[in-house]
Amino acid sequence: MIRTTLATISALLALALPAEAADDFIATPTLRASVTVTSDVVRVGDLIDNAGSAALIPVYRSPDLGTTGALPVTQVLSVLRAKQVIGVMTGDIKEVSVTRLARTLANKDLETAVASALERRFGLGEAANIAVTFDRGVADMRLDASNTGALQPVATRYDARSRRFDIAFEINNDNNPTPTKLRFTGTAIETVEVAVLTRDIDRADLLKSSDITLERRPKAEVSGEPASRDRTIGMQLRRPMRAGTPIRVADIIKPDFVQRDQSVTVIYQVPGIYLTTRGKALESGAEGDTVSVLNLQTKRTLAGVVTGRGQVTIQGASQSAPMAPAVEQTSSLKRDEAPAPVDTAAIVRSLVQAPASPAQVAQAQIPQTRASQAPAKSE
Repeated sequence: MIRTTLATISALLALALPAEAADDFIATPTLRASVTVTSDVVRVGDLIDNAGSAALIPVYRSPDLGTTGALPVTQVLSVLRAKQVIGVMTGDIKEVSVTRLARTLANKDLETAVASALERRFGLGEAANIAVTFDRGVADMRLDASNTGALQPVATRYDARSRRFDIAFEINNDNNPTPTKLRFTGTAIETVEVAVLTRDIDRADLLKSSDITLERRPKAEVSGEPASRDRTIGMQLRRPMRAGTPIRVADIIKPDFVQRDQSVTVIYQVPGIYLTTRGKALESGAEGDTVSVLNLQTKRTLAGVVTGRGQVTIQGASQSAPMAPAVEQTSSLKRDEAPAPVDTAAIVRSLVQAPASPAQVAQAQIPQTRASQAPAKSE
């Protein structure tokens, strides 16, 4: 009977309360195990659900931007009681984790922003080729999470002689009509990617893959067109160079296949004939270069084209303009008759043992056909 009476009284009291008061009466404040905040203070409403009118009361300072802190539950309840917040349900929570959100500007992002502000200005080139160094070693920067705008340069200064910059940026803030202001100073240098020697190289050495590395160097250090890695491998230097030296296109040449005073193979080549002898190079040359060589047998100086290592080729004048077939047009030989054999020994003597002109060489290679004109047949 007593229990029934108490239940009836409670029901009547609940009906007598306003709607909002009934909600507060029913909802129980509950502690959160994990909290994220964006401001510099932690409020009651951040820590517990159903905080009611106490939600805006500040109770803790927030952790540093972008960091997380932990609060023991007993300490949290003690602070809440001091703020007249009681009856908080904690469940099995032992501590509360509080994380302060932040916007992180990485050092690389700041360098990119500065380079973009200087791109194609003050005599500088592409942003990707501008190396930026900040004063006082600027590291990653954390801003309040409300700073959601882009980095906008509003004042840019650059001294081309000292290479120093002074740039002011603004970032729009969601919680404040006044944008956040940032200012950076330092040096900015335009760079180029260039092949650099990894060891001392002599002029006669061929550049190998292990001899070359790619580095970015200040553009002022590389006068002229910088050489790429692919362009340098297999080439020679015009002069000896030390390790760490950047290589320009003007510093490399095709490798010498023939060295001055080197013993070389001299090739005499005309259509249908290929002869070789020994000679001495009178000058150095790369593949495709025309050099002078001394025929060691005839003591004649000849001009030939370098066609390989230690190899010089001398081609007859008829090589570029071959003669038309003579037998078909001037001879009465039957198709099954063979021409007279070529006197190879005579050709060798004329090319190697005695001076020969291109015309003589061309004439010597074609045997003369001796045949009488066949009488015309009468019908």
